[in-house]
Amino acid sequence: MAVTRTGATARAVTAGVVMIAWVALLWVLEGIDTATGHSLDTYGVSPREPAELADVVPAAFLHSGWEHVASNSVPLLVLGFIAALGGIRRFAAVVLVVIVTSGLGVWLTAPPDTVTLGASGVVFGLFGYLLVRGFVDRRPLDIAVGVIVATVYGSLLWGVLPTDSGISWQGHLFGLAGGVAAAFVLRRHREPQNYVTV
Repeated sequence: MAVTRTGATARAVTAGVVMIAWVALLWVLEGIDTATGHSLDTYGVSPREPAELADVVPAAFLHSGWEHVASNSVPLLVLGFIAALGGIRRFAAVVLVVIVTSGLGVWLTAPPDTVTLGASGVVFGLFGYLLVRGFVDRRPLDIAVGVIVATVYGSLLWGVLPTDSGISWQGHLFGLAGGVAAAFVLRRHREPQNYVTV
């Protein structure tokens, strides 16, 4: 007897495969970076240099060491999986908005003579997106998901404060803003109701 997957199961499998592949890519890139004497770190974002705008996207996939990539892997995997359950195309659009917003924010506001790279801007963006998505879309289930995400990962919000000169609070803050913006820009439009008058 053949068993067919439900739509929800298929979405979960797809979301899981995408996120595992993404996190695996981050580790592979860090391996290449380490093996080549950190040559990939040049693709991080240096602020207010026009040529560095091309590095806004690649910087989100690179890290400054194994500890750095390890610290981003689990929250990225979890938050990305939850967000991707809503559909891969929408998820890709959310991530693109977050990466560009976070990267441009870093480019505009980071201190001079610094190089910023890492997926934490995306992590903060996905956190912000999941936090407000349910309220924007008016979906009770997504509101509940947002509450759970806030409960588990709410301490992330401390990362938007300038408490450590070695951590890009700018990337975190603008990533968070990008995620919230993505929830509004990519909100789901409700089907119009058919009303019958008597």
